[in-house]
Amino acid sequence: LQVTTIYVTHDQIEAMTLADRVVVMSKGVVQQVGAPTEIYDNPANTFVAGFIGSPKMNLIEGDEAAKHDAHPLGIRPEHIALNDAAEATDAQLDVQAEVVDPLGSDTLVLTRVAGKRFWLRMSGQATVKVGDTLRIGLSARDASLFDTTSETRL
Repeated sequence: LQVTTIYVTHDQIEAMTLADRVVVMSKGVVQQVGAPTEIYDNPANTFVAGFIGSPKMNLIEGDEAAKHDAHPLGIRPEHIALNDAAEATDAQLDVQAEVVDPLGSDTLVLTRVAGKRFWLRMSGQATVKVGDTLRIGLSARDASLFDTTSETRL
């Protein structure tokens, strides 16, 4: 129709699929404006990182943040290498599967890192079971660092 339309929604998936540009707000303050892929790939701050994506970006706090000082490290569930592929990454951890959600085209696995929820997205119908130990790997190129005080992306 070539008509500018402003559509307000609290459903981030709806916003990502309908919009050419998205404005993410929190408590009446604009947090980020951009194309859906820009906001997803490069969240401006920890609020946007935690709001956009399903499941949201994993945030590892403080000293657990893969030895990157005390800056929180963010990584999307689909950017986590598993088992043999984890060995080629910058940092590896062993985690235990707490919840396994088979979705058909992929499988979501809930684990914990430093006591906090940490989601993995596995391609296809994974054979992971609750209680399984998985070796995960994190690569710096797929991660975002956030300032501890301002929570903005570095």
